[in-house]
Amino acid sequence: MASNKKYWKSVEELNEGSLIVEKLKQNEFVQDIPTDQFLGDKASLESSSTSRRDFLKYVGFSTAVASLAACEGPVTKSIPYVVKPDDIVPGVADYYATTMADGFDFANVLVKVRDGRPIKIEPNKDAKHHATNARVQASVLSLYDSNRLKAPRINGEEVTWTKVDEDMSSKLSEIKNSGEKIAILSGTVVSPSTLKLINQFKEQFGNVEHVMYDSISEDGILDAMQEMYGTRALPDYDFSKAEVILSIGADFLGDWQGGGFSSSYAKGRVPKNGKMSYHVQIESNMTLTGGNADKRIMVKPSEQVNALIKLYQAIVSGISTREMSPLNTGIQQVAAKLKSAGSNAIVVCGINDKNAQLLTLAINQALQSAVIDVQNLRYTRKGNSKQVQQLIQDLKGGSIGGLMMVNVNPAYTLPNGAEFIEAVKKAKFSVAFSMDETETTSVSQYVLPTPHYLESWGDAMLQIGQFSLMQPTIHPLFNTRQFEDSLLKWVGSSSDFHSYIKNNWQSDILGGASFNKVLQKGSFSVTQEITEQVVNPIDLNAIGSELGKLKSGEMELTVYPKISLGDGAQANNPWLQELPDPITRTSWDNYLLISRIDAEALGLENRTVDNGALNGDMVNITADGVTLSNVPVYIQPGQAPGSVSIALGYGRSHLQKEMSVGINAYPLSSGLFKNVSIEKTAGEHKFACVQLQHTIMGREGEITKETTLVDFTTKPKKEWNSAPVFSLDHQEVTQDKVDLWETFDDSWGVKFNMSIDLATCTGCAACVVACHAENNVPVVGKHEIRVSRDMHWLRIDRYYSSDMSNEKGKEEGIFGTGDFFEAMTHPSDAPEVSFQPVMCQHCNHAPCETVCPVAATSHGKQGQNQMAYNRCVGTRYCANNCPYKVRRFNWFKYFDNAEFDYNMNNDLGRMVLNPDVTVRSRGVMEKCSMCIQMTQATILEAKKQGRALAANEFTTACSSACPTGSIVFGDINNSESEVTKMSKDDRSFKLLDFVGTKPNVFYQLKVKNKSEA
Repeated sequence: MASNKKYWKSVEELNEGSLIVEKLKQNEFVQDIPTDQFLGDKASLESSSTSRRDFLKYVGFSTAVASLAACEGPVTKSIPYVVKPDDIVPGVADYYATTMADGFDFANVLVKVRDGRPIKIEPNKDAKHHATNARVQASVLSLYDSNRLKAPRINGEEVTWTKVDEDMSSKLSEIKNSGEKIAILSGTVVSPSTLKLINQFKEQFGNVEHVMYDSISEDGILDAMQEMYGTRALPDYDFSKAEVILSIGADFLGDWQGGGFSSSYAKGRVPKNGKMSYHVQIESNMTLTGGNADKRIMVKPSEQVNALIKLYQAIVSGISTREMSPLNTGIQQVAAKLKSAGSNAIVVCGINDKNAQLLTLAINQALQSAVIDVQNLRYTRKGNSKQVQQLIQDLKGGSIGGLMMVNVNPAYTLPNGAEFIEAVKKAKFSVAFSMDETETTSVSQYVLPTPHYLESWGDAMLQIGQFSLMQPTIHPLFNTRQFEDSLLKWVGSSSDFHSYIKNNWQSDILGGASFNKVLQKGSFSVTQEITEQVVNPIDLNAIGSELGKLKSGEMELTVYPKISLGDGAQANNPWLQELPDPITRTSWDNYLLISRIDAEALGLENRTVDNGALNGDMVNITADGVTLSNVPVYIQPGQAPGSVSIALGYGRSHLQKEMSVGINAYPLSSGLFKNVSIEKTAGEHKFACVQLQHTIMGREGEITKETTLVDFTTKPKKEWNSAPVFSLDHQEVTQDKVDLWETFDDSWGVKFNMSIDLATCTGCAACVVACHAENNVPVVGKHEIRVSRDMHWLRIDRYYSSDMSNEKGKEEGIFGTGDFFEAMTHPSDAPEVSFQPVMCQHCNHAPCETVCPVAATSHGKQGQNQMAYNRCVGTRYCANNCPYKVRRFNWFKYFDNAEFDYNMNNDLGRMVLNPDVTVRSRGVMEKCSMCIQMTQATILEAKKQGRALAANEFTTACSSACPTGSIVFGDINNSESEVTKMSKDDRSFKLLDFVGTKPNVFYQLKVKNKSEA
């Protein structure tokens, strides 16, 4: 049978008879119209001396004036080119291949440039490392960040670069002559040219040390690879080869080991020939990876270590314990499946400890796993925390004369940031190369502004043999200079970094290939000679014994990066701040995640208030003498009892006021976990949570669909993906037999459809940010999110399931009874999770179109439901009549408005706006347009070239950005298009199909592999 689990979006939905839920079912917008604020209350109206005639006169006059004012649009004067540049065609975009490599995120991308302005990031699908996450998509907005440094400073005073060069030449010579050390502290550097230049700098000045530092450390795997294989680098993984995946605390669909694994993982999640991968996740807090797993086992952080030891014993040593516990039972079951899968099995581990990673490597070696590649190594993490701590001690000891910090923020990201700040003061000079104002620039003598990567030259080797180039797509906006250009000046070279890169590539990398052709393509591959891998002998039993000495705590804290802010480097980016977390569905905050069991024991609550917003208690958390005060608490289903978690990247200072949100959790980021004490404090925190925002009329069971692999392969489609039927003349018929509308022939020409595969959608939200960038979606801020006024055209709904299922109900003999349905409403403390992207469904029988009194929304021949913004008068009838709740109303003017001081409120931030898309005004409804500007551009380009449209030529912002290929867009009338093929898949279904809206968006249901044997 198909799975008919009861899904719930919020714990509030499970409170029987909740007035809040009922109100949300009936009203899209929770708050009532505040008539008293503009009419006065009943008493004041009755006592008023204003007559009805006078009142109507005033109202009539004001309405007439408002109508006349509305007819006169604002006048914007534009100045044409006097002499048009040869390389710019107004209205036509150029695309440049480049590389993002900021030390935390790495990707090969294409940059869309309009009239000299970069406005959009696209994946460069000709390169291997092309997957883009939400931060890569949002990085274009950071180019236009008003918080950027605009000129060099010495001790707080702006100076010229000439003055900087004179001072630095003098100080570097002085330190060289004194024999003191110069230290360069940088993030992970993947540029071969930069590393070569740093070595040249070392040769000239002698006693120079280069220390790399990752804000979120991967020392464990790096040190383990060094000890076992002799190279300090990350292994690569191809999850498409995996039949069985076991992850112990590794969020590999998030930012684990630099991320980028979702594409290969998704390939194994679509059933083919009755087979798909089987994924087990053992973790403490609910992660993106855990939410996508077939089986998830909740354990405390210390128990993750025990699980790894038991797994090593079962697979490598052949020892299995008979301990009766859910964890041990799960370990023995998955160990059997791993051994059965052999080379098609993989174990990944997120425990940042060398011994734990050595055991993991040994397990994969014993399995002879073909999924892990320890030869074609990746270089996206190189940091060494031990060297950083030694650097701090050397600074305190006075042995370091000069410190250069390159695009890092150790004063904020180090657990002992306060100690680092004091140590920096001991150096004779300190230099911070930074793009933004940070906690580190505020304590540095020399603050030297660096350009954004979209203004820079550079190169990268993200993996052995995989090279790529970085090129500027815009002239530097401010008086900035690259770190490498400064080094070249200080070593006395007359070359710039562009020439340096070109010479280095021609001599060491290209092997005769054209530099300009590689620059145009963006990437270059060099075949590496594969040598036999030598494995160093290691006493793994002793390592296991040492690891087993780890002591557990009563309450254990772990820290993690959100998919929005990551390590916090882009915390001043409003697109990322407003992006809801895929699990908690909360934005503009970090918070302490805690289980329901522990929350009840500590007297902590989350409350849904009368306007549909979420409030919660606050606590103080203390560990190792460090206290974080007034931390908001979020009760998270799926959080392991005895454990709590908090996200990194928040609590930044030196940001725009609106972006200075959350708590800095880096002081508690050292070690595997922290034993913490939690104390409830007074006060209440207001969350910006969209969790109850879209209660879709109580019909969640008709929205998301899933089934098991067994049912999918052994039972007919009607049992796991039934189509709605209707009664006609006392007979059940399909939807095409009953229709209130006259049909029209849309089988000729172009007709757009979109397919979304729930089996491969991981909920990563890259599509949400891409939609923001392409369609000029405004940022509205925390308060508006709280009162259900978010403007996202595309949302990713997250559903929890309860423990009760049809199968379990039948086993217990209560299926179909009141007790069965009551049990389905109770939340599980370890729920399964389903993600579902929802945008305008572009219905062929759209209920919004029939109720618009001014025909502002209508249906196009190409299948798109279109909005004419200048016709819309803001009745919001369309939003009320939409069963999918995907329309967004502009309650305010979000541009040129100091109340919404984000990128649309300043000239610099507005440079990111797409000129092909209207910036909507107050009182206008907006929604997904299926990127009509992109589809029309594709049609016009083919027409201009005099050719037929290719089968899969059409794209949208979301389909292009999706790293897993879950979103497919195209012409349904083209039999060769991918979207046409997807529409014929047995897994295909449409949202609320029984309503009769006939959407042009359809889904592929999710299949879970529930095999336990």
